[in-house]
Amino acid sequence: MSAADSSLLRPKLLGPATVNVVVAVSVLYTLLPVLWLVLASAKNRDALFSSDLLSLSDFSFLQNLKDLFAMDGGLYGRWYVNSLLYAVLGAAVGALVSVACGYAFDKYRFRHKEKLFGLVLAAVMVPQTVLALPLYLMASEAGLVNTFWAVFIPVLFNPFGVYLGRIFARGYVPDEVLEAARVDGAGELTTYARVALRMLGPGLITVFLFQLTAIWNNFFLPMVMLSDQDLYPVSLGLYQWNSSASVSPEYYPVVIMGSLLAVLPLILAFVLLQRFWRSGLTAGAVK
Repeated sequence: MSAADSSLLRPKLLGPATVNVVVAVSVLYTLLPVLWLVLASAKNRDALFSSDLLSLSDFSFLQNLKDLFAMDGGLYGRWYVNSLLYAVLGAAVGALVSVACGYAFDKYRFRHKEKLFGLVLAAVMVPQTVLALPLYLMASEAGLVNTFWAVFIPVLFNPFGVYLGRIFARGYVPDEVLEAARVDGAGELTTYARVALRMLGPGLITVFLFQLTAIWNNFFLPMVMLSDQDLYPVSLGLYQWNSSASVSPEYYPVVIMGSLLAVLPLILAFVLLQRFWRSGLTAGAVK
């Protein structure tokens, strides 16, 4: 085949039909586990392993839901509230901290600024599991092990959020606007809180969603820090129930139902905040 023929063939291989097939396969690959979760959550323990999931028989969705919140004295409800506190409150405070740090890196001059920011970028590449043991030792020295704060405090600081905060500050907050606020007599805190922070709204939402997803799915840090079941998040609690299911099969339906409910807050957050999410992702894309 000549070079001319291959050049004519290449656009056809990368045409709309090929792209649509790749997108359809990707969507199917993503949605199949969710579909299985929805169908399996409506089956009782016996039907879960013996019948066709697509069958409408052995429907026990409501019974599984009741069993979920009644299992082990209603522990799942406590775990769910814990996860909401860890994730929503932690993501909100963490987003504010990250964006403020990113704003400072972009708008202020101080010694070794770029070197410090280089350390932030290096910290992005450090896996969170590597930090679990040092964080445990520090929490142990402070007497925070097996407390709410042992999980909540570490999630407030996110190097990737600081990096995004600097990008958003550069893309959304013109220096001329800050200078105008200073000329009008506003201090640095007033300028940031009343001017810059409002312009950084899409950036805050984007960092918040990243933080929310990471904290909600956080598993290893709570497993290291916590031994009290009343402090478990949903991820760790469902893992414990799933480990017990091989001995007590009655845990299987509630684990599946609990997993289905566990994905709802993330879906709801992305649906409600997707408008800000889209605009935040394009920050700095157009000069």
